[in-house]
Amino acid sequence: MTGRPSASTPGPSLRLVAAAALALAACAWAAGGSPLTAAPGLPAWVWALIMFIFCCATGVVAVIAGVGGGVLFVPLVGTFFPFHMDFVRGTALFVALAGALSASARFLRQGTTFPRLVLPFSLASSVGAIAGAMVGLALPEDVVRILLGLVIGGVCAVMVLTRGSAPGDPDLSDPIAAALEIEGVCRDSGREVTWRPRRMVLTIALFVAIGFVAGVFGLGAGWASVPVLHLVAGVPLKAAVASSLMVISISNTPPSLVYLNSGAVLPALAVPSVIGMMLGSRLGSKLVTRLPSHAVRWFVIALLAVAGLLSLLKGLGAL
Repeated sequence: MTGRPSASTPGPSLRLVAAAALALAACAWAAGGSPLTAAPGLPAWVWALIMFIFCCATGVVAVIAGVGGGVLFVPLVGTFFPFHMDFVRGTALFVALAGALSASARFLRQGTTFPRLVLPFSLASSVGAIAGAMVGLALPEDVVRILLGLVIGGVCAVMVLTRGSAPGDPDLSDPIAAALEIEGVCRDSGREVTWRPRRMVLTIALFVAIGFVAGVFGLGAGWASVPVLHLVAGVPLKAAVASSLMVISISNTPPSLVYLNSGAVLPALAVPSVIGMMLGSRLGSKLVTRLPSHAVRWFVIALLAVAGLLSLLKGLGAL
């Protein structure tokens, strides 16, 4: 039986307002006694509120454009906000982790995430991410900004070049994938297709590199792991996206703990950013069918290109 919701059941709008109120309370709590003094004259709770609003907007844009929130967070916050890069990168890892955890549960229920596919790549990415976090914390801030500008340029190139690419021959198999019994079934054009990943050695090596970059810069790995799974390993796109989120959920945890143990995570920055990104992602999922994702994607590429260029110029001392 369907009908109007009962008066005792809160509607979506009321739930969203309640979530926003709880988020603002968490922001105020996180800002209390915080050493975050990026701009003289502004108390920490104001910066917490600004980060909450900014991350809400970023989460909406990230979902519509089909990119992870972490890949937007680091260049934009690191370039346009007066925070030290260590705090920005530490927070970004938690932002990417929270977003991946909130989305991967849905894909697990739908059966589009394959644990046998996720585990070897998660292990490889975790090893690289731990090493990357240690290297990133040891680098001077100017060097990090220069390298970040170059990496963001590469991210923009990947986003442009992989748009609409094909995964290649799905019938190719790999002895490692066969030994680990990694395979799956997906629906394509109304029929079920059995797939098995290929080039496992190359894919694992690439995931070590992806994890290293994610650990150094705090970037979410979705911008690279999805193209690698889809184009290199030959995994169908839907399974690649779902499995990528699970890989991020696992591989982002070790470097997050490295940054946390080093004191590079501030509650006044991390709490409002994580909550804002999650709420923004939920709003974006509701708007994704109403806005032109192609135009938003190109807007994100242009925005990342500007942020990457400014980060490079800041690192070189030109700004």
